[in-house]
Amino acid sequence: MAEKLLSRAAGRPVRAGEVVVCEVDAAMGTDGSVPMALDYLRQISDGPLPAPARREKLFFAMDHYGGLSGERALALQQTARGYARLHGIALFEVGEGIGHQLMIERGHVLPGRLVVAADSHAVSYGALNAFGTGIGSSDFAGVLACGQVWLKVPASLRVELTGQLRAGVSAKDVALTLARRLGADGAGYLALEFGGPGLAHLDMDDRILLANMSVEMGAKAGLFPFDACTRAFLAQRTADDFQPVAADEGAGYSGTLALDLGDVVPQVALPHRVDNVQDLAGTAEVPVDLVYLGTCTGGRAKDYREALDVLRAGGGVAPGVTLVVTPASESIRAELEQQGLLEEFRAFGATVQAPGCGACCGTCGSAPAGGVRVVSTANRNFKGRMGNAQAEIFLASPRSCAQAAVRGTLGAGEAA
Repeated sequence: MAEKLLSRAAGRPVRAGEVVVCEVDAAMGTDGSVPMALDYLRQISDGPLPAPARREKLFFAMDHYGGLSGERALALQQTARGYARLHGIALFEVGEGIGHQLMIERGHVLPGRLVVAADSHAVSYGALNAFGTGIGSSDFAGVLACGQVWLKVPASLRVELTGQLRAGVSAKDVALTLARRLGADGAGYLALEFGGPGLAHLDMDDRILLANMSVEMGAKAGLFPFDACTRAFLAQRTADDFQPVAADEGAGYSGTLALDLGDVVPQVALPHRVDNVQDLAGTAEVPVDLVYLGTCTGGRAKDYREALDVLRAGGGVAPGVTLVVTPASESIRAELEQQGLLEEFRAFGATVQAPGCGACCGTCGSAPAGGVRVVSTANRNFKGRMGNAQAEIFLASPRSCAQAAVRGTLGAGEAA
């Protein structure tokens, strides 16, 4: 699939290992990456900032910073806003949500296309049979200048999924299982191509999560085939034409990783590595101070419904535990509000924050204090990731996070 997708974008047949110049179908930059890209653009233009080559393909997301991020961060937002408004670039404002979620839910990512973002979790777009990948700010400057990007065509690792998930197990547990097996660089510059009969039991939210976390194993992209699930998801979001791609019969892969979804059990990533993963039930019990439900990995409506199921069954949040809810987009927040689910979270004592990246990367939202143990639905737990190098971050599924909130501890004795 990777070769076919990039062949289309390059306008000629390409193979793994080639370096190619590709036409970009859509590109998203954030308030953290756009200002740097504009600095590069100013340097290469040797004068005033030029207009973008293809503004209709561009999207700027104000999702990494908020009102409490400080004057310098807010000034960066103003720089990005000013360029967007001057040139008619689509702008996702503060509070609308995470750029990746908005690109997907608003129909800007379509099968068969190359969609990049100046943010590593652009790999999420591969859930929709597109080649989604993260680029640096200098490459984003190139997209602004000419609408193109150069890429090395990745080789592909086939991830063959069979069976279906047990009750109480989620796609986050699958992602952590893969991280455990592959390691943080085991898929270095490969495309993870998901396939097999197990796909029929994974919905679009599951696929977005798996594509999203492929970069945590070093992958350049995480790709899914086009099927009935993809078609149904897009039917509600776009009337645009698109051309899905499929791997040829007998296509060559660098290897195959087989996983029976029925064998997956709840997992937890321990500080401070995404691949420092253990079975949750076999983890030594530790007290929990903060439970964080959100991000482009765990901030969709399904995630909150699963967490609420556990909170209801457990009778609420344990004393001394702070529960924070940050929906991935305004439409998700509105859905949860309309259905009374956010009010339930509030009744359990949760703090509900505005949609966006929130505390995930430590630049907005509520940063944990030193020594605090956090259990999060996010995709990264590096030291300092949430803005405090003295905090410890554990990664788990929404259900497991909610169970930690109920018990006040994470580890041995957790229900599968």
